[in-house]
Amino acid sequence: MKHTLTLDEARAAIDAGCKAAREIGVAMNIALVDAGNNLLAFVRMDGAWLGSIDIVQNKAYTARAFDQPTKQLGAMAEPGEPLYGIQDTNRGRIVIFAGGVPVKRGNAVVGAVGVSGGRPDQDQKVAEAAAAAITPGG
Repeated sequence: MKHTLTLDEARAAIDAGCKAAREIGVAMNIALVDAGNNLLAFVRMDGAWLGSIDIVQNKAYTARAFDQPTKQLGAMAEPGEPLYGIQDTNRGRIVIFAGGVPVKRGNAVVGAVGVSGGRPDQDQKVAEAAAAAITPGG
């Protein structure tokens, strides 16, 4: 069993993410990190926001660093919640809004995908589509 994403899997995820982004009519940036949280693949669709390039890589980083969707982490980072302020750690790389999801093979996290360029719900939808290209069922 492979314990990290391969480049071929990352390319399949990017293709699926781009397809989902086109279906909703939003140009996106999509990044994948491997199990060691190293950038494996990145694409900026024509017209995607330049400001999202850093955000998307940090969403993928966050999803892998904490092995959970950034959306879920965000809920725990609200004022009064146990992880309030976490976004200020890790040299500012932690993203606490939707669009980053871990990628699993069985029970093992083998990487993560980050998507940015639309509303948080759109980013989440595209990230889930990208992850599903690697992990059937998302």
